[in-house]
Order: sequence, then structure tokens, then C-alpha cells
Amino acid sequence: MTERLYRWTKQRLRQQVAVVKGEKAPSLVLRNANYLNFARRKWLTANIWIAEDRIVYVGKEMPAVLTDTEIIDCKNKFVVPGYIEHHAHPFQLYNPHSFAKYASGRGTTTLINDNLMFFLHLEKKKALTLIETLDELPASMYWWSRYDAQTELRDEEPLSNSKMKEWLEHPLVVQGGELTSWPKVLAGDDSTLHLMQETTRLRKPIEGHLPGASERTLAQMALLGVTCDHEAMTGEEAVRRLDLGYTTSLRHSSIRPDLPKLLKEMQELGVDYFERCLMTTDGSPPSFYENGVMDQLIKIALESGLDPIDAYAMASYNVAKYYSLDHKLGMIAPGRIAHLNILDDVNNPLPSSVIAKGKWIVRDGEEINQFGEFPWGEYGIKPFKIDWDLTEDDLHFSMAMGIEMINSVILKPYQIPIESTEKSLSTDHDESFFVMIDKNGKWHISTMIKGFATHVSGFASSFSNTGDIILIGKSVPDMVTAFTALKEQGGGMTLVESGEVIGNIKLELLGVLSTQSMEDVMKEEKRFVDQLRERGYKFEDPIYSLLFFSSTHLPYIRVTQRGIYDVKKKTVLFPAIMR
Repeated sequence: MTERLYRWTKQRLRQQVAVVKGEKAPSLVLRNANYLNFARRKWLTANIWIAEDRIVYVGKEMPAVLTDTEIIDCKNKFVVPGYIEHHAHPFQLYNPHSFAKYASGRGTTTLINDNLMFFLHLEKKKALTLIETLDELPASMYWWSRYDAQTELRDEEPLSNSKMKEWLEHPLVVQGGELTSWPKVLAGDDSTLHLMQETTRLRKPIEGHLPGASERTLAQMALLGVTCDHEAMTGEEAVRRLDLGYTTSLRHSSIRPDLPKLLKEMQELGVDYFERCLMTTDGSPPSFYENGVMDQLIKIALESGLDPIDAYAMASYNVAKYYSLDHKLGMIAPGRIAHLNILDDVNNPLPSSVIAKGKWIVRDGEEINQFGEFPWGEYGIKPFKIDWDLTEDDLHFSMAMGIEMINSVILKPYQIPIESTEKSLSTDHDESFFVMIDKNGKWHISTMIKGFATHVSGFASSFSNTGDIILIGKSVPDMVTAFTALKEQGGGMTLVESGEVIGNIKLELLGVLSTQSMEDVMKEEKRFVDQLRERGYKFEDPIYSLLFFSSTHLPYIRVTQRGIYDVKKKTVLFPAIMR
């Protein structure tokens, strides 16, 4: 059942009450359940009655009517609420459907998702219908509404005020942000501040994006409406946010695997109260999740010496309470959606059985596929098609300034020291040709990139923030061959050497998302990343590198649809050229 204005109709509510009255049978009963009760912060024993997708009773009694009721004895087991990932970016090669299926199998039955990809690529009505259909899955799917595109667009239409307002007002949208454009707000951007005020008026929180923020900056952003931030990189920074009244989300992701350090340093600084702390994996690439989703973070919290009640609360009750969803999520109590994890051991948060919206997702270690296939095409998410050609003569590299990678995601300008009029470069250095081309073939930017790799001959990718095409390589002919292979396979990534395709990932949806399962995407990603590393890629995460080339919330320069952009000065240094 999807979440509209009301989750349950009056008829459904009457049926649920009838179960408690003994007039109807529940669909499932967990008997002798040793469950985590967050209202009392204790483990209690009770019988848990479930009617379809809702918990209707928790207590000592058994139902008077048990017609067709499934009864599971949970003696010697531990039952906790389904886990919540509150800061998901479900478009890191995988898609929201495949990620929800995989996450639910490991106990993360609720996702609060970034809307950026749908916001930029889909017409508003289709996008909002899509998120309603996704919420019909066994997992609960909520969303945040962006205030900006996180890049410089040639066409500002996606950023219309009416479109943003309709997203913010939707019942499945539970917060505004993440606020990557906060420097503009502090500098006087009243259009974004108005949207923040609207978010607050709707009683929805605002997620910040405040890396390295001083106490004074945090205070100013709190005055403007920001209520939570996930960018603390040290225990001291996390405590600073708590001291100023923020809810603080502790991150553990592929490029910031900080949780053990954060918890250790916070405890050393005297933190022993974690009810205003959440946790997030911050939208990591597929292979990061081989070790789990929120179960992985709970395990780290347990190993860091936290009370198990705090460890589980940071991935369930604390999240639900922060988003004012604790009347529906994050607790085992009447009225809540039936998201339940059954554990064999409190110290092992990977469930042996998972119930999502009253359905078995995992039972005694065996997965039960309740997700089916998803009809992406009905919502405007179609295969990636290129109907134009690229030749070697289209690519010229005469720009004096290039981009240099400092790490996976930080770019700075550099003066190009080498002659770039030839069609191939030496492998004795880490400088390569770099091109960003409009997905419709209308404009391009050609320069050099330092630090990406030493031996990548030809690489093409449609995986980027805006879906535009990135070409990198030592050889212009191999870059063009990689582009042609990308065109033929319908989006994704291709790697070429000596005119031959040696590696690829297919991303059939918009050129950004795969239709395959998480497990299959993990294998493809690891294989492809290994190929890049063998050819000199040296940083933590090439998937994030590709996604963030155009993302203007990061320093110091970016390659955007308008051209090479100076983030601090907010100016285009070198404009894109029409083809």
C-alpha cells in the first residue's frame, strides 16, 4: 500500500481494530518475541500481532481468532524494528528498486532518498507518480527535495519554483536538502531561503551539507533552518554540531569510512548520549554494500562499545523520531508499519529473517523475492540513445588550463605544461585528454586532466550528474572508439585499448542506472574498477569521480554544461563550445 495523504483508509482502519477486538484473525503472530522497546529503552517479551502491513497489538495475549494466521515462535530470538537509511543516493549505478530489494534483504526496510536524478531528468508529474509507485514495494520509500541542481545547467527550467514547491508538499517527501548551495544562501540568495522557509512551514526538517563548517557558520545555518548535517569528519566536528542543537548523522561511506573514528573520538570527548545521532552510508557505490547496508553500520557501532539500544536506535527509532515518522516507523508498537528484523544474536545485526510491510523478505536465511520487475519505461525512464556521431576531427585540445584531481572528488586548475596538439600522449605521466559532451551532441568542452590515470587509452561514460558524456584517455582514436561502443551498448561505461573494447558496464536507464540486480552490478563495478586501477587510477572511488566532475558543491573548479566553472568566484572560466 502506497503512502498518499492517509496511509490506511477508514475501512482498513476498522479492519485492523477488528483484529484487536477478536473479530478478525491477524495474518501473522510473532510469539514469545524478545523485542526492543524504545519507549522504555528495554528488551521486553511479548506477542506481536500483524494484520497485513501493520502491527496491531504488542502484549501478553494471543489472538482469539487464528483462522489462517501464521504463528512463529521467536523464543531465543531478538526482534528489532526494520533499519532506516535516511540519506540514500539510489543512483550509483544501481537504481532505487534494485537497491531497496538488496537493502531489505539485509534488514534496511526503509529508505529516505535523494530526488536529484528524477528531479533533473523527469517531467514533474511522471516523477511524482513514479515515487508513489515505488512506495508500493515492500520497502518504505521516502524522499528529500533538492533546492538546487548541484551544478551549472544551460537550461534552468528544472529549477522552477513551482516544481520545487510541489515536490516539497508531497506526502512522500519528508525533508528539504541536502543543502549544497548554502554558501549562496549565506551570500544572500533569497530564492533558496524562501524554499527553506516553505520546508519549515511544512514542518519538514532541512538536511545540511556543511563540510568543515565553523561554529559561527553552523550557528548561522541553524538560524536559517538547517536541522541536521552529515558532514562531520572528526569527533570534534560531530560534537560541535550536537552542542549547537543539530541532529548529527555519522557517515560511513566509500570515500569517507569515518564511523569507527567518529564514535571513538566522540566517546573520548565525553559523549554518552546518542539520541540525537543518526548514521548513513551516504549513497556509496555498489561494492561498498557487500558488507551490508545499515546492518554494517550498526555492527561498527556495537564494536565501538555503544550500548546495543543506542546502536540500533541510530538506525531506526532516532531516525523515525527526527523525521516525525515515529508514529509509523522505528518502533515495535501498535500502529506502526510492520517492518521487523529477527536476529539470532544482539551483537549480529544481520537478520536471519526480515519482515517488510508484513511480508517475508528473508525467512530463516532464505530470501523471498517480493519485489518483481519494475516498469521504468512507463515513467519516462528510458534507454539511453545517442543519434549523432563523433569523429577524431571533432576533438581539439588547445586550452591552456586543465583540471587536476587532488583526490576522488576535488579538482583544481593547472597550467598544461605539455604539447596537446597530437592525438596521443605518453604513458610516462598522469595527464590525459578530457572531454565532456552534451548528451544530445550540441556542445562540448575539451581540455586535459591530470591525476586520473597513466595508462587509460580510451574511456567513455554516460554516468555523470547530468547524464552528459565524459571521454578520457591517452589516445584520441581510442576515445572515439570508446564513444562509439558506448553508443552501441546504450549508455554506461566503456574502456578501449588499441581499438578494442576491453571492459564495459551497461547502464540502460538514462545512461546512468543499471537494470541488473545489486549483486550483478557489484561484480561489474569491481571488475571495471580493477581495470582502471591497473591502468593508474589511484584514488578511493572512480564512480564518485565521474559523478562529481560537474558538481559545484565541491572545490575548486568543475566541468559543467556551461563550461569550466570556478566554484569560489561563481564564474565560468572557459565556456562550453557549440558543435
